[in-house]
Amino acid sequence: MRGKSCMKRYISVWLAIVLLICAVPGCGQSAARGRGGVKIFFALNQMDTFRQTLVDGAAEQAAQAGAQFAMEDAQGSIERQVEQLKKAAAENYDVIICSPVSVDTAVQLKMSVGDVPIVFVNSCPDEKYLQEGKYIYVGSSEQVAGAFQAEYVLSKLSGRQEFNVVLIKGPASHSATVGRTSGVKRVLEESGKQVHYVFEDSAGWDTAQAQKLFELFLKTGVSADCVICNNDAMALGVMEACRNNGIDCSTLPILGVDATADGCEAIRNGEMAFTVYQSGSGQGHAAVDAAIRLVETGSVKDVEGSTEDGRYVWVDFERVDSSNVSQYDQ
Repeated sequence: MRGKSCMKRYISVWLAIVLLICAVPGCGQSAARGRGGVKIFFALNQMDTFRQTLVDGAAEQAAQAGAQFAMEDAQGSIERQVEQLKKAAAENYDVIICSPVSVDTAVQLKMSVGDVPIVFVNSCPDEKYLQEGKYIYVGSSEQVAGAFQAEYVLSKLSGRQEFNVVLIKGPASHSATVGRTSGVKRVLEESGKQVHYVFEDSAGWDTAQAQKLFELFLKTGVSADCVICNNDAMALGVMEACRNNGIDCSTLPILGVDATADGCEAIRNGEMAFTVYQSGSGQGHAAVDAAIRLVETGSVKDVEGSTEDGRYVWVDFERVDSSNVSQYDQ
């Protein structure tokens, strides 16, 4: 009997210790997270073809991790996005993935969620707004995409010491516009060639607007040796303008970024010369991985592509032209 009594006391003490540990704030939550129970809210700036792959990739990775996942589209409204983030914080989401409508609202977005960590994705705020373990960025280095475009142009026009460039850009407030444009100009400038930007304007990622802009350029009568666009959608608009004006697209190098299905088809058809593959699904996967690691460990340094300072997770760009476009069928 004494042995049984001692055993009962031992079990009682052991259970009391377990209950005491689990009574500590956050214990139950941590256990749930360990089983993949992280609650992730994705605040999208505005849906388009590329961002659909981003959201799909994030949803897929969250499902594989067993995380809870919800997404809302701000439809280009800063006010709507702020309200969506406030709502997510009030509903006790563990982490926010945010593709900001405007990078200039980073402080406002951070304030709207209190202590909830944010993974910015696809559009990068200024580095001063990023913080290891709290506010990080997942995306592709936009300077690289622009550099790849410039390198292709220099290769294509290698026999020329002077040429005219048309540059069709995305929204001025988007980090991709800034990075891709500066990447193009930096590499072309460093080449020592005489580069004339005979037309430069923003089409806001939009095919129809890019078509209108290029048709406006054509009316000037100025010649272009290449057309560099910040994304594929705008490159498609340039191609449509060429068709409408009897210009053979295969004789004018037209470049984009994203390697969308339509962009890749245009390369296969010989109408677009070059694009840069930006993996939307890869960014979505990495954003979810980073979000979960922020919640579970407070760091993203063990996520593939993370930087030493713990503020960035990079997903590589890849060159795409007629020689390898078949590898990027979507």
